[in-house]
Amino acid sequence: MQRYIIKRLLAAIPTMIIVGVVVFGAIHLAPGDPASVIVGDEATPEMVEKMREDMGLNKPIIVQFGIYIRQIATFQLGESVFSGHKVSSLLTQRLQPTLSLAGMGLTMAILIAVPLGVLAAWKFNTWIDRVVMIFALVGYAVPYFFLGYMLLWAFAVSIEIFPAGGYTYFGEDIGQWLHGLLLPAILLGITGAALITRMTRATMLEVLKEDYVRTARAKGVAEKVVLLRHALRNAANPILTIIGFSIAGLITGVVITETVFAIPGIGRLIVDAIAQRDYPIIQSLALVVAAVYVLVNLIIDVMYVYVDPRIRY
Repeated sequence: MQRYIIKRLLAAIPTMIIVGVVVFGAIHLAPGDPASVIVGDEATPEMVEKMREDMGLNKPIIVQFGIYIRQIATFQLGESVFSGHKVSSLLTQRLQPTLSLAGMGLTMAILIAVPLGVLAAWKFNTWIDRVVMIFALVGYAVPYFFLGYMLLWAFAVSIEIFPAGGYTYFGEDIGQWLHGLLLPAILLGITGAALITRMTRATMLEVLKEDYVRTARAKGVAEKVVLLRHALRNAANPILTIIGFSIAGLITGVVITETVFAIPGIGRLIVDAIAQRDYPIIQSLALVVAAVYVLVNLIIDVMYVYVDPRIRY
């Protein structure tokens, strides 16, 4: 197992390099000039050129790429073009809101999706199955921003159960922290649960047809034990896989959710950085997201062994 983990971590290095090359090329080849954005529309060409020189944009692309790689290798992510703050400090400030929201949203999605998927498979082709599938279809089809604004209107404006936006840090007030994150986490949970519910149902339907499930029922084993111990555990690997894949949609949802609920997290930082063409922030965030994908995939692969002892690396 340790050897496998080391190999996966080493394999992540070329992945991160490729991501860095793609992000660097996409940003620098895109139209627009951050120097012109900074100095404003009324700036003279001399002012723009001076700003380009200060930012290093007048150097050849290959030189800029070399500087970029050296900064990554030494964990020096540079400074924001607009604020002048170090990118590492900006990421640190925005990390807690994003991790709190993503973690709570993913937990809620799993707690909603897995029981509903198991229930739909158990009650296959009944009205319960149809209601669960309608929920999954609606959650998968309705856009994040539309559902977010509907939740805001229903629970923050009409009956004022939850705050309409903002974020309270964990260290300031745990109760307010949880209260403020609950509504955006529900949004992430509903949309994230849709795909997991469908996969859980489909996998459970296949497992429930297996001989060992029929044998367990024939022996008089309780239905709850059949569903959870015999069926769900053997269906867990595909469910874990789809949970790992859903992290991609979760990251996208975090960006939209933080914008809708005015949460000062990494999602809003991405939106602002793209609007301002803040190269250091965009490049650093792209690498952070890629690193999260690699780490999540590694965790999912390792969990396969503990869920299914038949798997060996």
